[in-house]
This record gives sequence, C-alpha cells and structure tokens, in this order.
Amino acid sequence: MTAVRTNPVVSTPYGAVRGRRENGVAVFRGIPYAAPPFGPRRFRPPEPPEPWDGVRDTVDFGPTAPKPPYSEAFAQYLSDPLVPGDDCLNLNVWTPEPGPGARLPVLVWLHGGALTRGSSAVPVYDGHAFARDGVVFVSVNYRLGVEGYGLFPDAPANPGLRDQFAALQWVHQAIGAFGGDPGRVTLAGQSAGAISTGALLAAPQAQGLLRRAVLQSGPPEAGDRDKVRRMVRRMATRLKVPATAAAFAEVDRDLLLRTQAEVGRLSSPVLGGPAFGIVVDGDLVPRDPLEALTDPGAGLAKDVDLMLGWTSDEYRLWLVPGGLLERVDRLGPVALAGAMARCHCGSEVVRGYRAQHPEAGTAETVGQMVTDHLLRIPLHRLAEARPGSSYVYEFAWPSQLPQLGACHALELGFVFDTGDTPESARLAGEGAPAELADAMHGAWVRFAADGEPGWQPWDATHPVQIFGKGDPYLASGPRDGDFAVWTADPTTEETAPLSEPAEGWPARTAELRSVVRRLRRSGLARRH
Repeated sequence: MTAVRTNPVVSTPYGAVRGRRENGVAVFRGIPYAAPPFGPRRFRPPEPPEPWDGVRDTVDFGPTAPKPPYSEAFAQYLSDPLVPGDDCLNLNVWTPEPGPGARLPVLVWLHGGALTRGSSAVPVYDGHAFARDGVVFVSVNYRLGVEGYGLFPDAPANPGLRDQFAALQWVHQAIGAFGGDPGRVTLAGQSAGAISTGALLAAPQAQGLLRRAVLQSGPPEAGDRDKVRRMVRRMATRLKVPATAAAFAEVDRDLLLRTQAEVGRLSSPVLGGPAFGIVVDGDLVPRDPLEALTDPGAGLAKDVDLMLGWTSDEYRLWLVPGGLLERVDRLGPVALAGAMARCHCGSEVVRGYRAQHPEAGTAETVGQMVTDHLLRIPLHRLAEARPGSSYVYEFAWPSQLPQLGACHALELGFVFDTGDTPESARLAGEGAPAELADAMHGAWVRFAADGEPGWQPWDATHPVQIFGKGDPYLASGPRDGDFAVWTADPTTEETAPLSEPAEGWPARTAELRSVVRRLRRSGLARRH
C-alpha cells in the first residue's frame, strides 16, 4: 500500500507511467506526447510516440528542445536548464489526486523565451503549488527556433505550435487518469507562451479543447512571414546551404544553433529585427489570431473565459541587460525616431508621451511606446471584444534589483508561488513579499477552478486589477484609459493610436530606415 502511494502509476494512451510523491502531490516528469522530432521527422508536424510495454519511470525532466544559451547579460536574470536528448516533445504533470474520478481543474502551461529559448524544466515553473491547491498542472516542451518556427518551401509552417496542439490533444485524452477534468482545461502562457495561447485559442482545430485561457505579457498575433524568411535566408547564407528544410536537416545541430543565435542577435522587441514567430499558414493559423478572436462573426472560443495582463515596466528586461537603457538615453532623438519607425507612428505620439510623463527619459518613453504598441493595445482590443468574460491585470511590484522595475517575466515567481527559489530571486532580488504571491497565485487558482479570479470583469469602466506594493486594488485603465498615447495637444480628448500610421508617414519611411541603420551602427543593437 505504501509503495503504491509513494510511486503512483497512471495509464496514458501510449503506456503506463510511474511518478513520485513529492511534498504531498504526485509528480510525473518527461512523459512523451509525441515522437522525437528528428531524423525523418525533422521540420515535420509531430507524430504520436511509439507505445511502450510495462511501466515507464517519469521522475526526471525529459530532454529540452535544442536552443542556444542566453547571453551572459541575460543569464544573470533568467534560468534556462538544458537536458540533452532527442525525445524533447514531452510534458510534466503535478496532481494532488492521480486516478479517474477526481475531475479537478487543469492548467496547461506554455513557457516563454521568444520561441527560441526556455523549457518546462525552469524551476520557477514548478507546479507543486497549483497541485497543492487543487489544480492538475501540466507544463509542455515544444520545438524552438528554426526547428520549430523556421519557414521553408519544403515543410509545413509552425511545427512548434503544432507540438503545442498535440500536447493539448494529449491532455484532452489522458488527463482524466491523472485526476483532471478535460472539460475544465485552462491554457496559460507568458510572453511567447501567451502568443502561442492566443494562436491556439483562434485555431479551428482546437475549438472545444479549452474552457479558459491566460495570456501574460503576450498578445494573440501572427508574425511577418518575410521577417521569418529573412532569418532563414541569413542563416542559409552563413551556412552556405540552400534555404530549405532538407538542407538545414543535414547541418550539425550545434552549428545550426550557433548560427541562429548570431543571426538573431538583433531580434529585440524594441528594434524589431528578423525573428522567428507564428505565421499564418492556412491551416492551424488560417488568419491573424487577434483579428479572428475580435471578429464577432467568427465565433471562435466564444465560451472561453480570458485573463489578460502585463507588467508596468515590461521593456526594462529588454533594455537593462548589457547597459542598453543608458545607450538609448544617450541616443536621444535618434532612439525616438527608431521607436516611431518600430511603432508606425509620427512625432505627435512621442509628444503625447512626453506631455503625460515629462520626467521620463528617452529609454522609458521608447520602452513604453513599444510595449503599448506590441502588447497592451492588442490585449486591450481583445478584452474590448469580450466584455463580461475577460479579466485584466497589471503587475506593478518593482524588483529589488537595480533598474529592473516591474519588468517582463517578474510576475512568474508570484504566479507559481516559487519566490523562494534562487531562480526567482535572479529577477526579484531577495525578500519578495509572500503576501503578493498569495494574492496572485490564489487568483490564478480561482480562475482555473471557476473562471473568476476575484475582481470585476472587463466592461465600459475598464477595470484593471493592480498587483503591486500593498494589497491588490482595482483601477480604471489600462494606463488611465488610453495607454498614454495622445495627440500633440494633451488637453484634447482625441487619441492617436499606435496601431494606425500617422498622417504623412510614407514620406518619412526612407529617413527612418536610415535612422534604424544608425541605431544598429551605434551599438544599440548589440543586445546578445
């Protein structure tokens, strides 16, 4: 009897797995949901794993997808374990009650990392606290970088997103045996994981698989196919091979990763260089996900509850490592012109930001402009399209480390209640408030359980739950209603949205291309 409790065994569609009891919950790590994506399967859609006989031990994390390491500047803030091996399409399950009949809510986690880094083995993503509080927690590994999001003429697009969809299908089929309810699945992700969540929300094939979704610091979007093609072509040029999946499959894997890292060093959210991203593929992603989800006639994910949010200073994780914050401030007007190019807006928008925040330096203005354009405004649009079932938050607690503020990814240790891990302290510093973790983690648990995190859903008053110093509170927002994007005259009530080009924009295109080139030559682009 004791051995069974210590080593729980659960049947999956492909064979039985044995986990381990850890601190009162059952944990299963490294369960394959698809076959290894190498050899003849490389750059192809995922295929089911080979069934196995007997009981498979699933105590340790499975292999992580191939990825380059973070640069030294970023590694001091972000943990990214590497587990070698080809069987990287695997997932992990934390559950308080393995076995059918429990029918507990399920939360499936998609990690961030710009679709080029990250994994389910990051200690901050430990699922123990969710299982402790009655939620079956699942975290997923998926293909990254050129392996998962390269665009080739001889292979289907978005294999990494297809991996995530395959994992969702596995959850729908198998999670009941782990104590989960396949009818109460919440898909959640941060940054690239949130972008992936949005794409799957809009995917026709995924309809009916989800009851709720959480998008943390990432909007539903489809990337520019030309930008992805440029990444692949530049890699092909350096490797001296054709820009085809067949040719890339013959390249040494380590060389491929080094080349990807070198070509992708300008892929900052601020600079907008070539980058990997989810693209419209006419299949899993038939149209831009944000447009699909805000189209009332499409009827996609119409019964799915949403929780959406961001951090107050997202951009600081993009600019603080490597001293980019100071470089942007020194560049002054050149950096502001680059931000206008990045956001497709005119100088009146910059004047609007400066009028609202006259004390802000150039880096803060540029960072907030780009964050609003890329992240807050799209999430605002999504909430506006789904009032009554969308809950919006802002994470405003500043890191104890210099200059980081309430930066991108800082909220994760609070959501997972893993603030006591050294990996969380890399971003938060020492002494992160436990009561803030209680509040945030509790909201995520409540949302997964019944769709109500504990504050007012989105309506005409634009309620935003603020998680910062002291008790959480509800504010009207976001960012006082207009994301600080005003016309040149801040006393008027008109706004100039960053999502639309300002008048006269085409005449400035050549000039601003020149500005971007100057930015790169200046050293601002040396992020990695």
